[in-house]
Amino acid sequence: MTRPLTRVLLVDPEVPERGGLVADLEDRGFAVRIVREGASAEVQVRLWRPHVVLLELVLPDEDGLSWFTRCRGLLGHAPVIVITRHATVRRAVEALGEGIATLLEKPVDLPVLLGHLHRALARRAALLDEAGRAEVEPGVETFGRLVSRSQGMRDAFRLARAAAPTDANVLIVGENGTGKELMASALHDHSRRAGHPFIRLNCAAIPGDLLESELFGHRRGAFTGASVDKKGLLEVAQGGTVLFDEIAEMPTALQVKLLRVLQEREFRPVGSLTSLRADVRLLCATNLDPAEAVRRGQLREDLFFRLNTIVLSLPPLRDRDGDLPLLATRFIAQFSERHRRPVSSIDAAALRVLERHAWPGNVRELEHVIERAVILCAGTDIRVEDLPDTVRHPLASAFHTSMPIGQSLDEIERLAIVQTLERTRGNKRAAAALLGIHRPTLYNKLRKYGLWRADPISPSAEE
Repeated sequence: MTRPLTRVLLVDPEVPERGGLVADLEDRGFAVRIVREGASAEVQVRLWRPHVVLLELVLPDEDGLSWFTRCRGLLGHAPVIVITRHATVRRAVEALGEGIATLLEKPVDLPVLLGHLHRALARRAALLDEAGRAEVEPGVETFGRLVSRSQGMRDAFRLARAAAPTDANVLIVGENGTGKELMASALHDHSRRAGHPFIRLNCAAIPGDLLESELFGHRRGAFTGASVDKKGLLEVAQGGTVLFDEIAEMPTALQVKLLRVLQEREFRPVGSLTSLRADVRLLCATNLDPAEAVRRGQLREDLFFRLNTIVLSLPPLRDRDGDLPLLATRFIAQFSERHRRPVSSIDAAALRVLERHAWPGNVRELEHVIERAVILCAGTDIRVEDLPDTVRHPLASAFHTSMPIGQSLDEIERLAIVQTLERTRGNKRAAAALLGIHRPTLYNKLRKYGLWRADPISPSAEE
């Protein structure tokens, strides 16, 4: 396996893009990026996570030491070496007192610089070993495939870690796209049931008259068309975990039967006189306020009381301070590898556009936006023009068609779906994210309103 290159961020308005110091470092196995300003340097620290920074004290937009003080928390164990022609004794003492690894005067001899680089990197490695942790960005926590530095998500992670080894009922609450299924999967992976099946049932995607058979199974002859016995998800998942996604969409009559499973740990297939043992852990998720769903009669109160042993609330992306650059970086790496693209970062202007967006589709919407940008990007850094109009000009791209008074809710919903698909050029995945619903739910509504093959929707535009 090829050893990963040591990443060197060069923050200097004077260094040429090619040749000289950059070429010397690259020839010796370093990966080098050059930025000219403090703002761009901060973006690269957030997204590229350099192992070491070479810093000029005089930058066009701010003082180099001020930049270091401001970004120190983002740097973690990455050492900063100042290389400048503007050093004085006072500035040198000030820099070293602030925590700069060393200060070198331009022009610097390459062997001298390499010696300081290797010593600084050795100290960094020792600090990482002493901390006894893998190299992760300071303040970032993970749980399964979820990652966050925001307090709300980290609180959810800690509660989830405590609940995971148990068989306690867990209700996961959050807007569409916040990661409820990933949270459920992580709970399963951290439990004693990890070696057994994890099955997700989307209660909104299956018609109510089929949901009972899907969940409990049926015996031959139980209803018209039941020509053979069929195992339900509870039987298939024996020993494992079942996630009931969008639990408030389950018909209330079926909620009664699910309550019996929770209470008695057994179920009866449709058409059977014999009950089967339910050795499964049940997790539930909803994008609604559970108390409001109970008040409206969408969720039975007795079922809610059974489910809310542990409630994990996942905040929307707009409330997750500091998470957008972190997630964007991971998605860039993921989709660059998947699509074999050279994209490795996002420039400061594009990042500002992303941070201004409201993200109604949350992390799922961000994921789709980054994937699109990676595919369209002509260079190594995502730029503003690589982002969709819905993100760049959210107000200009908002719906312009008025809703005449007197239209039914179904008519308004149908129009909203049509307009959203127009905005996404028939991309159903993106449309579902913008509408704040799952794709199977969108498919059901397309069929309901006779839009499955109607313009502007292409039958092949599943993604």
